[in-house]
Amino acid sequence: MRPALFLDRDGILNEVVMRGNVVGSPRSLAEFRIVAGARELVLGAQALGYFCIVVTNQPDISRGLMARTELETMHAALLRVVPVDAIEVAEGGTEADPRKKPNPGMLLDAAAAYGLDLARSWIVGDSCRDMEAGLRAGVRTIFLEAAHNRGTSCSSDVRISSLSEVLSAISKQLRL
Repeated sequence: MRPALFLDRDGILNEVVMRGNVVGSPRSLAEFRIVAGARELVLGAQALGYFCIVVTNQPDISRGLMARTELETMHAALLRVVPVDAIEVAEGGTEADPRKKPNPGMLLDAAAAYGLDLARSWIVGDSCRDMEAGLRAGVRTIFLEAAHNRGTSCSSDVRISSLSEVLSAISKQLRL
């Protein structure tokens, strides 16, 4: 069994979209912008033996605000630049969906499907939902502080301010 690096999509691999004062996900390829350093992070993690998997809530599909085909187009664009090993999507719009973060369903399903060792795995996210999903799945957590989440207080194993810090944070924790 190999460890995984679970990556939230919006705010980690691609830029968030601000709709007024509300942080949101891109709803079209025109809004979809990959974050600098995302490719390097994934390649570096894979070189360390991590299975890199995107875990993303996309409730705009179930809410009728985005077509599934548009999501697939964005993910194809992501894969052309950032070679993640898999993408897990939670389309449900309610907390009752066991796959929607903060529920751990996407992480647990991926672990079963790909033979992943959750005890040696990490999740990188920019929200308390991401951290809670990681905690519930038994993985270590890395919270990325950014302009859209300043002042957010939630529990994580590591807090960073740049995507470029992820691999060194993991390596440091592994040496402890």
